[in-house]
Amino acid sequence: MPPSAFFTEWAEQNRTHRSPVERVRRAISTARWGVAGGLVSLLAASVVAPAGIAAADPSSHTWHRLRMCESSNDYGIDTGNDHYGAYQFDVMTWRSVGGKGYPNKASHAEQDARALILYRERGWQPWQCAGILGLHEDSDARSGRISDIHLPRAGETTPLPVAGVPAFPGGSHWYVYGERSANIKRFQDQMHKRGYFPVGTGEYGPNTQRMVKQLQRLNGLVPNGYLGPNTWRLAWVGRYHD
Repeated sequence: MPPSAFFTEWAEQNRTHRSPVERVRRAISTARWGVAGGLVSLLAASVVAPAGIAAADPSSHTWHRLRMCESSNDYGIDTGNDHYGAYQFDVMTWRSVGGKGYPNKASHAEQDARALILYRERGWQPWQCAGILGLHEDSDARSGRISDIHLPRAGETTPLPVAGVPAFPGGSHWYVYGERSANIKRFQDQMHKRGYFPVGTGEYGPNTQRMVKQLQRLNGLVPNGYLGPNTWRLAWVGRYHD
Protein backbone atom coordinates (compact mmCIF):
# COMPACT_ATOMS: atom_id res chain seq x y z
CA MET A 1 0.00 0.00 0.00
CA PRO A 2 1.46 3.39 -0.92
CA PRO A 3 2.30 5.60 2.09
CA SER A 4 -0.25 8.23 1.08
CA ALA A 5 -3.02 5.64 0.93
CA PHE A 6 -1.94 4.23 4.30
CA PHE A 7 -2.17 7.60 6.02
CA THR A 8 -5.52 8.35 4.39
CA GLU A 9 -6.92 5.06 5.67
CA TRP A 10 -5.41 5.62 9.14
CA ALA A 11 -6.95 9.10 9.33
CA GLU A 12 -10.34 7.74 8.33
CA GLN A 13 -10.18 5.03 11.00
CA ASN A 14 -8.96 7.49 13.60
CA ARG A 15 -11.86 9.85 12.82
CA THR A 16 -14.32 6.97 13.08
CA HIS A 17 -13.04 5.82 16.47
CA ARG A 18 -12.82 9.17 18.24
CA SER A 19 -14.48 9.20 21.66
CA PRO A 20 -17.90 10.87 22.01
CA VAL A 21 -16.36 13.60 24.20
CA GLU A 22 -13.74 14.36 21.56
CA ARG A 23 -16.35 14.48 18.83
CA VAL A 24 -18.42 16.96 20.88
CA ARG A 25 -15.33 19.11 21.47
CA ARG A 26 -14.52 19.14 17.76
CA ALA A 27 -18.14 19.98 16.88
CA ILE A 28 -18.09 22.95 19.27
CA SER A 29 -14.75 24.09 17.86
CA THR A 30 -16.06 23.81 14.31
CA ALA A 31 -19.17 25.78 15.23
CA ARG A 32 -17.05 28.51 16.77
CA TRP A 33 -14.92 28.77 13.67
CA GLY A 34 -18.07 28.81 11.54
CA VAL A 35 -19.54 31.72 13.52
CA ALA A 36 -16.23 33.57 13.51
CA GLY A 37 -15.82 32.99 9.80
CA GLY A 38 -19.32 34.28 9.18
CA LEU A 39 -18.58 37.43 11.16
CA VAL A 40 -15.33 37.95 9.29
CA SER A 41 -17.13 37.52 5.97
CA LEU A 42 -19.84 39.95 7.03
CA LEU A 43 -17.31 42.55 8.15
CA ALA A 44 -15.32 42.13 4.97
CA ALA A 45 -18.44 42.59 2.88
CA SER A 46 -19.31 45.77 4.75
CA VAL A 47 -15.86 47.18 4.04
CA VAL A 48 -15.57 46.09 0.44
CA ALA A 49 -19.15 46.86 -0.63
CA PRO A 50 -20.61 49.71 1.40
CA ALA A 51 -24.28 50.48 0.98
CA GLY A 52 -25.10 52.99 -1.72
CA ILE A 53 -25.89 56.54 -0.72
CA ALA A 54 -29.54 57.35 -1.17
CA ALA A 55 -30.33 60.22 -3.50
CA ALA A 56 -31.25 63.30 -1.47
CA ASP A 57 -34.19 65.69 -2.02
CA PRO A 58 -37.78 64.64 -2.67
CA SER A 59 -38.47 62.98 -6.02
CA SER A 60 -40.31 64.77 -8.82
CA HIS A 61 -43.28 62.46 -8.06
CA THR A 62 -43.33 63.63 -4.44
CA TRP A 63 -43.28 67.29 -5.49
CA HIS A 64 -46.10 66.61 -7.94
CA ARG A 65 -48.19 65.07 -5.17
CA LEU A 66 -47.56 68.13 -3.01
CA ARG A 67 -48.56 70.54 -5.80
CA MET A 68 -51.72 68.57 -6.58
CA CYS A 69 -52.75 68.81 -2.94
CA GLU A 70 -51.81 72.47 -2.53
CA SER A 71 -53.03 73.95 -5.82
CA SER A 72 -54.15 71.19 -8.21
CA ASN A 73 -50.71 71.73 -9.80
CA ASP A 74 -51.68 75.20 -10.99
CA TYR A 75 -48.61 77.45 -11.13
CA GLY A 76 -50.65 80.54 -11.99
CA ILE A 77 -53.31 80.23 -9.32
CA ASP A 78 -54.35 83.09 -7.02
CA THR A 79 -56.70 81.52 -4.50
CA GLY A 80 -57.69 84.84 -2.95
CA ASN A 81 -56.43 83.84 0.48
CA ASP A 82 -52.98 85.47 0.18
CA HIS A 83 -51.37 82.27 -1.05
CA TYR A 84 -50.13 81.98 -4.61
CA GLY A 85 -48.83 79.59 -7.21
CA ALA A 86 -48.26 75.85 -7.33
CA TYR A 87 -46.71 75.68 -3.86
CA GLN A 88 -49.10 78.20 -2.25
CA PHE A 89 -46.41 80.59 -1.06
CA ASP A 90 -47.51 83.63 0.89
CA VAL A 91 -45.62 86.75 -0.11
CA MET A 92 -43.50 86.92 3.07
CA THR A 93 -42.30 83.33 2.67
CA TRP A 94 -41.67 83.86 -1.04
CA ARG A 95 -39.46 86.84 -0.30
CA SER A 96 -37.64 84.96 2.47
CA VAL A 97 -36.31 82.56 -0.20
CA GLY A 98 -35.32 85.37 -2.57
CA GLY A 99 -38.49 85.73 -4.63
CA LYS A 100 -39.74 89.04 -5.99
CA GLY A 101 -43.25 90.08 -6.90
CA TYR A 102 -45.94 87.43 -6.60
CA PRO A 103 -45.18 83.70 -6.70
CA ASN A 104 -47.88 82.92 -9.25
CA LYS A 105 -46.28 85.37 -11.70
CA ALA A 106 -42.94 83.56 -11.59
CA SER A 107 -41.99 80.82 -14.03
CA HIS A 108 -42.54 77.17 -13.23
CA ALA A 109 -38.79 76.69 -12.90
CA GLU A 110 -38.43 79.54 -10.40
CA GLN A 111 -41.33 78.32 -8.27
CA ASP A 112 -39.80 74.83 -8.25
CA ALA A 113 -36.38 76.17 -7.28
CA ARG A 114 -37.66 78.40 -4.48
CA ALA A 115 -39.81 75.56 -3.12
CA LEU A 116 -36.65 73.45 -2.95
CA ILE A 117 -34.80 76.26 -1.16
CA LEU A 118 -37.63 76.46 1.38
CA TYR A 119 -37.50 72.70 1.86
CA ARG A 120 -33.73 72.79 2.41
CA GLU A 121 -34.24 75.52 5.02
CA ARG A 122 -37.38 74.35 6.82
CA GLY A 123 -38.21 70.86 5.59
CA TRP A 124 -41.88 70.06 5.01
CA GLN A 125 -43.00 72.28 7.90
CA PRO A 126 -44.36 75.18 5.75
CA TRP A 127 -46.76 72.93 3.79
CA GLN A 128 -49.89 71.65 5.48
CA CYS A 129 -50.39 69.19 2.65
CA ALA A 130 -47.09 67.49 3.46
CA GLY A 131 -48.61 66.34 6.73
CA ILE A 132 -51.83 65.28 5.03
CA LEU A 133 -49.85 63.21 2.50
CA GLY A 134 -47.52 61.79 5.14
CA LEU A 135 -44.34 63.01 3.43
CA HIS A 136 -41.05 62.25 5.13
CA GLU A 137 -37.95 64.44 5.21
CA ASP A 138 -34.55 63.29 3.97
CA SER A 139 -31.03 64.30 4.94
CA ASP A 140 -31.17 67.56 2.95
CA ALA A 141 -34.26 68.86 4.74
CA ARG A 142 -33.40 71.79 7.06
CA SER A 143 -29.75 71.47 6.03
CA GLY A 144 -29.53 75.06 4.79
CA ARG A 145 -27.46 73.84 1.84
CA ILE A 146 -28.72 75.74 -1.21
CA SER A 147 -25.58 76.50 -3.23
CA ASP A 148 -26.34 73.70 -5.72
CA ILE A 149 -29.90 74.86 -6.48
CA HIS A 150 -30.15 76.45 -9.90
CA LEU A 151 -32.30 79.57 -10.19
CA PRO A 152 -33.23 80.41 -13.78
CA ARG A 153 -31.94 83.71 -15.09
CA ALA A 154 -34.21 86.18 -16.84
CA GLY A 155 -35.08 84.92 -20.29
CA GLU A 156 -33.74 81.40 -19.60
CA THR A 157 -36.04 78.62 -20.72
CA THR A 158 -36.15 74.88 -20.30
CA PRO A 159 -35.18 73.09 -23.53
CA LEU A 160 -38.11 71.90 -25.59
CA PRO A 161 -38.84 68.16 -25.48
CA VAL A 162 -37.11 66.10 -28.17
CA ALA A 163 -38.51 62.79 -29.40
CA GLY A 164 -36.76 59.91 -27.66
CA VAL A 165 -35.15 62.10 -24.99
CA PRO A 166 -36.57 61.62 -21.47
CA ALA A 167 -37.37 64.73 -19.48
CA PHE A 168 -34.66 65.91 -17.10
CA PRO A 169 -35.53 64.22 -13.78
CA GLY A 170 -33.76 66.62 -11.42
CA GLY A 171 -36.24 69.49 -11.52
CA SER A 172 -34.46 72.53 -10.10
CA HIS A 173 -31.63 70.42 -8.72
CA TRP A 174 -28.58 70.26 -11.01
CA TYR A 175 -26.14 67.46 -10.28
CA VAL A 176 -22.55 68.31 -9.36
CA TYR A 177 -19.25 66.61 -8.62
CA GLY A 178 -19.38 64.27 -5.62
CA GLU A 179 -23.09 63.46 -5.76
CA ARG A 180 -24.57 59.99 -6.19
CA SER A 181 -27.97 59.36 -7.77
CA ALA A 182 -29.93 56.91 -9.91
CA ASN A 183 -30.45 59.81 -12.33
CA ILE A 184 -26.69 60.26 -12.71
CA LYS A 185 -26.41 56.55 -13.45
CA ARG A 186 -29.08 56.86 -16.14
CA PHE A 187 -27.10 59.67 -17.76
CA GLN A 188 -23.90 57.61 -17.58
CA ASP A 189 -25.60 54.52 -19.00
CA GLN A 190 -26.91 56.54 -21.95
CA MET A 191 -23.38 57.70 -22.74
CA HIS A 192 -22.24 54.07 -22.35
CA LYS A 193 -24.75 53.07 -25.06
CA ARG A 194 -23.13 55.64 -27.33
CA GLY A 195 -19.72 54.10 -26.68
CA TYR A 196 -18.25 56.89 -24.59
CA PHE A 197 -18.45 55.75 -20.99
CA PRO A 198 -18.30 52.51 -18.93
CA VAL A 199 -21.49 51.19 -17.35
CA GLY A 200 -22.71 53.81 -14.89
CA THR A 201 -22.18 53.68 -11.14
CA GLY A 202 -24.39 56.63 -10.24
CA GLU A 203 -21.46 58.52 -8.73
CA TYR A 204 -20.47 61.89 -10.19
CA GLY A 205 -16.71 61.48 -10.16
CA PRO A 206 -13.83 62.77 -12.30
CA ASN A 207 -14.73 60.69 -15.39
CA THR A 208 -18.31 61.96 -15.34
CA GLN A 209 -17.15 65.53 -14.85
CA ARG A 210 -14.80 65.20 -17.81
CA MET A 211 -17.62 63.77 -19.94
CA VAL A 212 -20.09 66.48 -18.91
CA LYS A 213 -17.63 69.28 -19.69
CA GLN A 214 -16.78 67.75 -23.05
CA LEU A 215 -20.47 67.51 -23.98
CA GLN A 216 -20.95 71.13 -22.99
CA ARG A 217 -17.88 72.37 -24.84
CA LEU A 218 -18.67 70.51 -28.08
CA ASN A 219 -22.28 71.70 -28.11
CA GLY A 220 -21.84 75.40 -27.38
CA LEU A 221 -22.59 75.41 -23.64
CA VAL A 222 -20.45 76.88 -20.90
CA PRO A 223 -18.31 73.94 -19.68
CA ASN A 224 -19.15 74.40 -16.01
CA GLY A 225 -19.59 70.73 -15.14
CA TYR A 226 -23.19 71.08 -13.95
CA LEU A 227 -25.50 68.28 -15.08
CA GLY A 228 -28.73 70.15 -15.78
CA PRO A 229 -31.51 69.85 -18.38
CA ASN A 230 -29.48 71.07 -21.37
CA THR A 231 -26.55 68.75 -20.70
CA TRP A 232 -28.94 65.88 -19.93
CA ARG A 233 -30.50 66.24 -23.38
CA LEU A 234 -27.07 66.16 -25.03
CA ALA A 235 -26.49 62.62 -23.75
CA TRP A 236 -29.13 61.55 -26.29
CA VAL A 237 -28.74 63.99 -29.15
CA GLY A 238 -25.55 65.99 -28.65
CA ARG A 239 -22.13 65.75 -30.21
CA TYR A 240 -19.77 63.95 -27.84
CA HIS A 241 -16.44 63.56 -29.57
CA ASP A 242 -14.15 65.75 -31.69
